[in-house]
Amino acid sequence: MILPQCLKVVLATCFLILPLAVASTNNAAPATAPTPQVPKLNWQPCTEPTQKGFLCATAQVPLDYKNPSGESIELAVIKHSATDQRRRIGSLFLNPGGPGGPGTEELPAWLGKFPSELVKRFDLISFDPRGIGDSTAVQCFANEEEENRFFAQLPQGFPVGEAETENWIQGYTRLGQLCKQRSGNLLAHISTTDVAKDMDLLRRAVGEPMLDYIGLSYGTILGAVYANLFPDKVRAMVLDGNIDPEKAWNNGGKDDARLSISLRIGSDLGSARTLKRLLELCGQTKSDRCAFSAGSAAATQAKFTALLEKLRKQPVVINGKTITYAVLIYGLSGDLFVVQEFGGFKGWHGAAALLQKVWEALPATSSDPSTIPVITPDVGWFSVACADTLNPRNPEVYRQLAVIAFKRAGAVGPNASWGDQACATWPTRSADRYIGPWDHPTANPILVIGNTYDPSTPYEGSVAMSRALARARLLTVDGYGHTVFLNPSQCASEYITNYFIKGELPPEGTICKQNYQPFSLSSDN
Repeated sequence: MILPQCLKVVLATCFLILPLAVASTNNAAPATAPTPQVPKLNWQPCTEPTQKGFLCATAQVPLDYKNPSGESIELAVIKHSATDQRRRIGSLFLNPGGPGGPGTEELPAWLGKFPSELVKRFDLISFDPRGIGDSTAVQCFANEEEENRFFAQLPQGFPVGEAETENWIQGYTRLGQLCKQRSGNLLAHISTTDVAKDMDLLRRAVGEPMLDYIGLSYGTILGAVYANLFPDKVRAMVLDGNIDPEKAWNNGGKDDARLSISLRIGSDLGSARTLKRLLELCGQTKSDRCAFSAGSAAATQAKFTALLEKLRKQPVVINGKTITYAVLIYGLSGDLFVVQEFGGFKGWHGAAALLQKVWEALPATSSDPSTIPVITPDVGWFSVACADTLNPRNPEVYRQLAVIAFKRAGAVGPNASWGDQACATWPTRSADRYIGPWDHPTANPILVIGNTYDPSTPYEGSVAMSRALARARLLTVDGYGHTVFLNPSQCASEYITNYFIKGELPPEGTICKQNYQPFSLSSDN
């Protein structure tokens, strides 16, 4: 969850749109395969103002692990040193999700989300995965200006109507061609398997005998792949906001994909369920706490339905921006990710306030000097998800998937299905795609966490992950938003801290509450 078209300025966890023997589309490498060289990290103070207090380094890793002495690529790595060096335990790696989340940006931005004791006792480390950010990255355009011009010509959010649908299909077919022209051989070597092997080299580079890891959203798949490639190297691993590794990511082992990846994950259903809950809670309170409240849950849901009908007939203008039906749904789907405003998302209060502004706004006219906001999707998402998962390869099938998604999830459904459509004509498949098994016994048990109302990676994915892994314990958080990490629970934080520091798991069947209850006056710890 995964939201495949995450705005680059907002959270990368949008996915969303996450072994002793390696099982992949290409058979496991023989035991005598050459060993890649461990990179040397020359840590220096980071130069970006947003990274003040962090150390940065560059790692050289093989492009192709089947030929480790061949061409190499670069990984951008970042570290926040343990603040209590005398009691330091080791290094704790973070993958912020995506796929496509740049760790060198997200670790500094999210430092305050870590339990305080982990900040004291661990060096916190992240990196931009291969193909992403400041690492050797997939390039599809000559520059940002060219990229913006390209996406400005496409429907914003998702297509509505026949003309927009044709434009969308043609545009995303062209996108794959442009990425292939500029990135060539790199596209086949940015699989989750490759990233897991990179992470193991980085573990060795920082001198850790075993891995401590937090993976969010897509990062849960990365963690599961690592745990099955290197089961004896797992010291402690938290997987938060999980994707079903077998039925969703791996399509149940079937070669023909009837549903696209976001629909298999259930991002459409999770968004619909979470949106319904937002409208219910909004309607149960007064407009001073939720601006869109109509006085009851039923009346607020009816008001939302009427709002969508209004936008289908005519867009509105707010602060010089034209808000269309698709732009509103797209933005609202993202705002469901966090209950409290954070990282570019308005949160539930902000989302309700925007809905009320749209409700009160006048219809746009031809004389309005307004523009539709240009949504620039993250090509890093396509580069990993389209190459690493199975999706229908006929672009026309996505018309049917949009109908299916709307029938089962309502207005937010097509946002998920159309976001996957670039995968229909993506030019490359991963050269080393991990397809299981997922149950290699790890040296230590894994802690799996899920919110009951996660819009991007529904709670069912966390249940499935806990059952797929050989040694795992599920911690349930009765709460809202995408991942517990971004929607804190003091109860869960204490269990996570004890797990990393003492190796203690929460009791089986534990359910935690979220700190902040939507539209309430106080927190509930």
